[in-house]
This record gives sequence, C-alpha cells and structure tokens, in this order.
Amino acid sequence: MITLQEMCDKVMPLDAEAIEQAKHRLNRLTKPEGSLGKLENLVWQAAGVTGELLPDLSSKAVIVMAGDHGVTQEGVSAYPSEVTQQMVLNFLAGGAAVNVLARQAGAEVLCVDVGVDAELSHPDLIARKVRRGAGNIARVQAMTREEAEAAIRAGYELVAKKAAEGVRVFATGEMGIGNTTPSAAVFMALTGVSAMDAVGRGTGIDDAMLVNKRRVVEAALKLHAPAASDPLGVLAAVGGLELAGLVGVILGAAAHRCLVVIDGFISSAAALAAVRLCPAVHGSLVASHVSREHGHALLLAELGLSPLLDLHMRLGEGTGAVLAFHLVDASARIIREMATFDSAGVSERKGE
Repeated sequence: MITLQEMCDKVMPLDAEAIEQAKHRLNRLTKPEGSLGKLENLVWQAAGVTGELLPDLSSKAVIVMAGDHGVTQEGVSAYPSEVTQQMVLNFLAGGAAVNVLARQAGAEVLCVDVGVDAELSHPDLIARKVRRGAGNIARVQAMTREEAEAAIRAGYELVAKKAAEGVRVFATGEMGIGNTTPSAAVFMALTGVSAMDAVGRGTGIDDAMLVNKRRVVEAALKLHAPAASDPLGVLAAVGGLELAGLVGVILGAAAHRCLVVIDGFISSAAALAAVRLCPAVHGSLVASHVSREHGHALLLAELGLSPLLDLHMRLGEGTGAVLAFHLVDASARIIREMATFDSAGVSERKGE
C-alpha cells in the first residue's frame, strides 16, 4: 500500500530539455514569437510534463470524486444532501453537464464514490468509499488523518491505473452538496485569507445564509485550529473526502507525467493542498477557468496560475476543465501540424 510520502517522492521536476526543444520549435513556426499566447505555454508545459516534444494528448479523462458533508446540517447550502447521490446516478446515466461536455471533447467520465452518505450500486460506479460522508466540521473533524490519506490514495491509484491504460490528460471533477464550505475552510487554513474573501454563495444561497456560512467556517477553523504547515491535517480537520480524493488525482497525474486540468473553486482548493504537500506537482497543473464563485480568482492567484477561460461558470463537476480540453487539443495540433519558416518557405523577421 503506497504511502503519501511515497506518492510525493514519485513526482519529478519538469523536463527542462523537452521544454527548451518545444520553445525552439514554437519559435520556428510560421508566426511571430509568442503570438499564440497561452496556447504556446500549454505546448511547452505538456513537453515538460511528459518529457516528449510531441506528446500524444488525445486520451483524456475527467475524474468526478463524490462525497457528502455533515456541515450541511448548519444550513450552508441551498440544496439537501441527498442531491449528491442523485447526481452521482445522473453522472452514471450520462445526463449531467460534465457528461455532455466530455462527449464533445472525446473524454471519458469516471465517477468515484469516495464518501457519499448512501449505499450506491451501479456497474460503472468506481466504489472507493472511505466513509459515509465527512463529519460536520462545525462540531467535529471532517475525518481522521488515516481517512484523509485513504481518500488521497484512492485518487492516486485510479490515476495510476488509467495512466497505464494510456490516458495522458486528467481533469478534476467533484460532486458533494455543501463542498464549497470545506473548500473555503481549507483555503483559509492554508493561507490565512479571511472568510469575507474566501467564502461565497456556492449553489446560490441568499445573503442571510452567506453570513451564516462565513460564521460556520470561522467557527470550524477556531474549533480545530489546523496548522497551515500540515496540509494533511488541514484536509482531515476541515476538508472533505472528495477534496482529498482530488489531491490524490493531482499527485497521481504529476507522478505519472500527465497533465492535470483543474476545474473551479473546489478543485483549486484541492490543488492548493496538493501543492503544499508536494510543491513539484505545480508544474503539471493547468487552470481551466476562473469561476464566478467568490474567492476563486484569489485562490488561483495564490496558486500562481492563470486561467485559460472566463465563462462566468460556477457549476463544478469538472465542466470548465473539460471545456479546456479543447485548448489542450489545439496546443497539441499547433506543435505537430504548423509549418516552420523553413518548410513553408516563409521569410523570417528582418535581422534574422
């Protein structure tokens, strides 16, 4: 059984030689240097992650981690907890937004029960339940350290399996009613940012519920007092099972030299925890979009990531990340299919 330390030890730095080769080839293509902006960044990042100048990025998957949260008992969500299990069945039936967008992108959707508070059965469900729902963080810890590590391991091992099957690009998806609350708590615990800056409306709560939600998060952090220097302890104290599962997805993707496209606020909170556990994973992260959830732009800034898209989305599930798959495909085509100045017989910039 792989340990968290062993997962982190498997993550290697980006391949500097492959990055330089990619940048050199980009500068030989029939365009002004840097004129394709963030698409060019994706080209050399993919080279650095995979160690290949022309990686095959055609096989893609979005991993939707699902888990429930006891903190919904505190009135922090506009929807009841049973929606989590209902949406899991919707994913498995192919009817959710992420399914539609993944079909368009040619990507596989993998739905993982890592902590749903129900006994689910479906032939396509990946059952990795650590426990039935995280504890109510306003009163008890979300989970034990051992449970947090088990959820991380579930994500890591699934990615390892799919990478062995040829998947090269992963997206982080999630489902868990109430999960913007622990995500904000994790963000605050790891950075010290205030509830006013980190806590948003989630599924669309009103002003009174927002005030209560901020109070709940502040109370949870005061009760558990997790240390920013202990990311696993933060996840255990105030996180969630699907958050920890996504940490494992990110660690697994980085360890197996795959790109990992992160989605919105919840995915980004998981990414922050993953980076704090293992700074080397940062090079594998692609920020798909900035969502309308309050605090997401600040969270991306903390990660030092620039989002590819701003579509005013706030759905989650991995929807923004799957939309960004099209840009990953575009970057792969650029390096493979564009002509160079030499091959096309195009004159270069004067003075060269």
